[in-house]
Amino acid sequence: MKTTKLFLTTLILIGILVLPSCLDDDDDINLMYPNALVTVREAVDETVFLQLDDNTTLLPINLTSHPFNSKEVRALVNYNELDDPSGVYDMAVHVNWIDSIRTKPMAPNLGDQNDERYGSDPVEIINDWVTIAEDGYLTLRFRTIWGGSGTTHFVNLISTENPDNPYEVEFRHDADGDVSGRMGDGLVAFKLDDLPNTNGETVKLKLVWKSFNGNKSAEFDYRTRSATPASNAVAAERSVIPIK
Repeated sequence: MKTTKLFLTTLILIGILVLPSCLDDDDDINLMYPNALVTVREAVDETVFLQLDDNTTLLPINLTSHPFNSKEVRALVNYNELDDPSGVYDMAVHVNWIDSIRTKPMAPNLGDQNDERYGSDPVEIINDWVTIAEDGYLTLRFRTIWGGSGTTHFVNLISTENPDNPYEVEFRHDADGDVSGRMGDGLVAFKLDDLPNTNGETVKLKLVWKSFNGNKSAEFDYRTRSATPASNAVAAERSVIPIK
């Protein structure tokens, strides 16, 4: 049974306006686009905070409740820095809008069954500011053929189980036969809990994938998530691209 359902479409880096009242000025182009990629987290006292990178936490003072039902997600956000007190967090911010992206755990490596279960259709990984390993996640902007017929595409990340490199992972794509049409971009984040703890060290995370021109790879600086205000680690299923 395929576990991750995903329609591919052109990636639009304008979030669904969770806080629409903040965008009254249509002339302010700076508010139209995200200025950060974050992890939306919730502390044990139910305080919502944003993890900006491996080290920096933001306190969104105008988010009085969790925007994604207490689920931990990666999200695109547009925010302004504030001078307000931030307590245990690094900075207070005002969130103009925020929208989650597809966030999910890694899938198990099934050996000879990987092609059948996860597919082997090609994609291109886009070298973009949102393609990054941080805060215990690998977030990827990817591009593939999408026919626009409503066919569900499936994406997964598995460990290659390379005995020489425990930090080697593989991006898998199953187009479910939808292999003709136009190119479209998607955005997805994978939680890397299944990888060995780096114990505070920064290592090279190697990503491999099947592209339209053959097998490719890329490396990212990666370290296991650092200690921050305790939060609920719950994978989420929303995205800036349509899903079902």
